[in-house]
Amino acid sequence: MAVGKPRRKRARGNSALQKQLAELAIATPQVVAHRVARMALAGPHPSARDRREFHGMVAEKQAAFVQSWTGMLAEGWRLQQRLALDAWRGLWLPGGAPGLQPLQMLAQWQQAALQVTGKGLQPVHRKATANARRLARTRLVK
Repeated sequence: MAVGKPRRKRARGNSALQKQLAELAIATPQVVAHRVARMALAGPHPSARDRREFHGMVAEKQAAFVQSWTGMLAEGWRLQQRLALDAWRGLWLPGGAPGLQPLQMLAQWQQAALQVTGKGLQPVHRKATANARRLARTRLVK
């Protein structure tokens, strides 16, 4: 039956999003703990290395969130166009478009929302996990 196929596809997409969220939930506290400890050790006179790290904290967040919003906007626009076309076909084509019953349209909208969320999460996830790996190799030295 056609309804079973989207469920399996949606489950894979959901599990990828769940994996990203779990990795982000693990990486974020590690990065914060490392950076707070670094700030405490640096005191009022941070070294050049510390200043670079502290400046990078701000710049990387700005870049990641711009990429996040841009990705969400682009994905949202693409999906809005597809969903609008599907709805138009269902209204105006003789016999309606196949597979556009209300529950299936609701499932499409839910999947679209998850796709937009995933696009927004990708840059933040990528940067946070990279920072966690990088900072795990770094020694805190006063």
